[in-house]
Amino acid sequence: MRDLLSDVAGLTVGHHHVLDSEVTPSDEHHDGIGRATGCTVVMTDAPVTAAVDVRGGGPGTRETDLLDPSHAVQQIDAVLLTGGSAYGLAAADGVMRHLEKHRRGVRMGRDDRVVPIVPGAVIFDLPMGDWSVRPDAEFGRAAAAAASADFALGCVGAGTGARAGLLKGGVGSASMRIETGAAAGLVVSALMVVNPVGSVFDPETGVLWSAASVPEVGLRTPSADDVRAAAQLAPKDTSLNTTIGVVATDARLTESECRRVAVAAHDGLARAIRPAHSPLDGDTIFAIATGRAAARPAEVDMPMMMPDLAVLDGVCAAVAPVVERAIARAILAATAVAGVPAYRDVFPSSGA
Repeated sequence: MRDLLSDVAGLTVGHHHVLDSEVTPSDEHHDGIGRATGCTVVMTDAPVTAAVDVRGGGPGTRETDLLDPSHAVQQIDAVLLTGGSAYGLAAADGVMRHLEKHRRGVRMGRDDRVVPIVPGAVIFDLPMGDWSVRPDAEFGRAAAAAASADFALGCVGAGTGARAGLLKGGVGSASMRIETGAAAGLVVSALMVVNPVGSVFDPETGVLWSAASVPEVGLRTPSADDVRAAAQLAPKDTSLNTTIGVVATDARLTESECRRVAVAAHDGLARAIRPAHSPLDGDTIFAIATGRAAARPAEVDMPMMMPDLAVLDGVCAAVAPVVERAIARAILAATAVAGVPAYRDVFPSSGA
């Protein structure tokens, strides 16, 4: 177990980004110096069942209607998470080309005629650097080609230009193996790109809302001096928002069951970010079920609960804390970009 999304067998993750050493956020006075944006692709080694749940008021998405359980296509080949706002959705073209080259996708009569299914979502990071630089098809192709079971966290890929309230955001990931109940033995994992309008820490104490999800870090309550300094930070541009991600399990689930997992995943987002799901965010979470492992039959404490429903219940119970942990790891792995400080910079007394 790597504590990464790829702990669910069959999934890999690739990043591609541009990050110049000198970046100035763009505003009404200048167009920004330097580049700070990128994309992240979740690749599958075979078609997988998927669903999506969109909770934010300002989403930027691609192929989410296709994931409705009542629609014809039931499986996907990859998921794109990208910066660049709606412009960044162009990166999906490069992911599709990469998949087509490997003859992955819905077959249309012949093996060499395929249509890859690549849903995606964006964060709004355009003002972080040069407004005119945003992920395109080459970004998507490069990220897909770089996909690996081991991948970096923090200011990489789609998290390069992310900003979490007053602090630098980024990419985080986490996983767990379910130990008890009907879902025992199944793996649940998450990959989150953290870019909310809300805060990831308690402004009264400086403690991460999600601090309890990373006990191994040994975070301490920040000093009063650090808390006072944090209160003086420049507020975030309220247009620069959205947290997106992918949760996954090796359980065998239907598309409607995957939708329920995506719904439950948003609970973890709401625990780690306050407020969440605002009209100014486009919070979107995709859920993937690879079906690589089937939970062993188990007795269910609730007599009226069918075994399959008990498995789904176990996965849903696990996914929220995994998302919460992935968000915490994104914040702790982030580093300062374009003058936006990381948590460790603002709260050095926390031990982060």
